[in-house]
Amino acid sequence: MSQGFNHFDENGNAVMVDVSGKNITYRTAVATGEIHVGEAIMEAVKEGSVKKGDVLGVARVAGIMGVKRTSELIPMCHPLPIQKCSVDYELDEINGIIRAFCTVKTEGKTGVEMEALTGVQVTLLTIYDMCKAIDKHMVMSNIHLVEKTGGKSGDFHF
Repeated sequence: MSQGFNHFDENGNAVMVDVSGKNITYRTAVATGEIHVGEAIMEAVKEGSVKKGDVLGVARVAGIMGVKRTSELIPMCHPLPIQKCSVDYELDEINGIIRAFCTVKTEGKTGVEMEALTGVQVTLLTIYDMCKAIDKHMVMSNIHLVEKTGGKSGDFHF
């Protein structure tokens, strides 16, 4: 099999990667994504007037919960001891964009890229869920890994 596809055995069967021989290293990952919203949603989020509550606060908690549950959602992900997780935002009022950033840190034998990406997506989905009564014309986009550090493959910066 190709070196880039280590989630398959020699027969093409999906497998969890064996990390038992790897060294424990300090690892971080940052992912981002955005949700495009209309003016009414942006105003309601900023003013805290969404009927379901504090949109960004609830979405932050949901994102962190998503990070902690990644191995239950993505079939071949290893469960990891998350040592730090944060979800932060940038509001671009002019363009109607709420940008979320998820940072995850651990010491382990495998990286936390999938956890950071899952955290961002769950954050954005929660924003959608909490605001859909105002306007369903929201679009999630540009979800990607910004950077990762640690591990055998080294650092990555988008």
